[in-house]
Amino acid sequence: MNAGLSSASVLAPVSAVSPPDPIKFGLRQSLALPRVSFIVPTLNEAENLPWLLPRIPSWAHEIIIVDGRSTDDTVAVARRLRGDVKVVMEPRRGKGAALQAGFRAATGDIIVMLDADGSMVPEEAIVFVSALMAGADLVKGSRFIQGAGTDDMSLFRMVGNRGLTLFVRLLYGGWFSDLCYGYIAFWTRHVSTLNCDCDGFEIETLINVRALKNHLNIVEVPSFEAPRISGVSHLRAIPDGWRVLKTILREWVYQQHGRGATACDDGG
Repeated sequence: MNAGLSSASVLAPVSAVSPPDPIKFGLRQSLALPRVSFIVPTLNEAENLPWLLPRIPSWAHEIIIVDGRSTDDTVAVARRLRGDVKVVMEPRRGKGAALQAGFRAATGDIIVMLDADGSMVPEEAIVFVSALMAGADLVKGSRFIQGAGTDDMSLFRMVGNRGLTLFVRLLYGGWFSDLCYGYIAFWTRHVSTLNCDCDGFEIETLINVRALKNHLNIVEVPSFEAPRISGVSHLRAIPDGWRVLKTILREWVYQQHGRGATACDDGG
C-alpha cells in the first residue's frame, strides 16, 4: 500500500521544505493624489469656520469659499484662518447657486462638496477621493449604511428622506440608501454632464439623479453627520422637500420624452 512513498519522505519535517522565493512587487513608496478642490458654500458661518477650515486636509489643491451675501464676518474669518483660501462672492441666494459658482471656479481634477456648519467631517474626504481613484465617477456619502450615522436629523426629515430615496430608486433604478445628503465628490470633467441648474437645496438630489440618468459609476461611502455647531440651519423641511420632489418628477418627465431637462424653477 502506497509502496512508492518511502517512510523518510512521509515523515520529513516541514522545515525541510524550501520556502518559495519572495515575490517582488514594483510598488512606489507613495501615491500622488489628484488635485482636489473643496467647495464650501457659506451664509453667516463665521462661528463655524474655525472648526472646519483647519481640518480640511493639507493635501487639498484649493479651498473655495462661495459666500452668499453673509452679513457677518464670514469672509474675513475664512481669510484669516487660511491664507490660501479662494473667495467667490455669489449675489444669488441658495446652496445650489453657490455650488454652481464654485464649480465654475474650481481648477482641480476632483470636486468635493462640503457644508460649512460643521456637520460634515473634512477628514472623511480621503475616503471619497480614494473611491474616485479606484474607478468611480461620483461618490456620495450615506448616513444609513454600515459605519455611518447622524445626530442631526429629526424623525420627520428621516421619514421624508427615506420616502424620496425609495421614489428615486423606483423611477431611476440604482440602490441609493441616502438621497438628501450633500457630502458628494466627483471628477471635475463631469460638471458639464451633471449640468447643475438649481439654486436651492434640491441641487444635491439633482446631481444624484442626473448621475443615474447618465450612467455614471456611482459609489456610496459611509459618512457621519454631526449637529450644526452654531447658528440656524437654512434648510426648510417642507418647502425644500417639495422642491426635491418636483425635481425628481421633472427629470423623470424629461427622460420619458427623450429630452434633457433645462433649468429647474426657483421656488413656488
